[in-house]
This record gives sequence, structure tokens and C-alpha cells, in this order.
Amino acid sequence: MALHDQQALPFEDPHPPLRHTERLLSAQDLADYLEIPVKTIYTWRHNNTGPRGFRVGKHLRFRWRDIESWLADRIGEEG
Repeated sequence: MALHDQQALPFEDPHPPLRHTERLLSAQDLADYLEIPVKTIYTWRHNNTGPRGFRVGKHLRFRWRDIESWLADRIGEEG
């Protein structure tokens, strides 16, 4: 049997845990992280001024990399 044909051993996790930066954040998670009201997150989204977000069904989610990029842009604007 070729190496690429082998299946994972029973004790190996085929789905390793997500790293902190891969976890999707809800609007509430983002508001908590930024220490602002969740309403501000929705206002930013309505005005297209906040971090890039997307819908998963009816739920709004954010990626860490989009949040970090958005924050870097804000910091760059102030400097």
C-alpha cells in the first residue's frame, strides 16, 4: 500500500483544533474584543466602515485576518 493510500490511525484527529486566528467571531465577540457596543458593529456594517464581515445563514461572522487588517488600516490612518 502506498503511503498516500493509508488512512489515519484511529488515535489521530483528522480535524485538528482551529488556531485562535482561524475562529470566526460573531458581532458580539467582536464588540467584546473592541470593548464597544454591539450596535456600533452593526452601524459600521451598515455604513461600510467596519471590518469585512459575512453571513453564515442568518448569522454575521468575522475573520480574525479581516479584523487585524481593518485595525492596521485604522492605525495607519492615525499615524
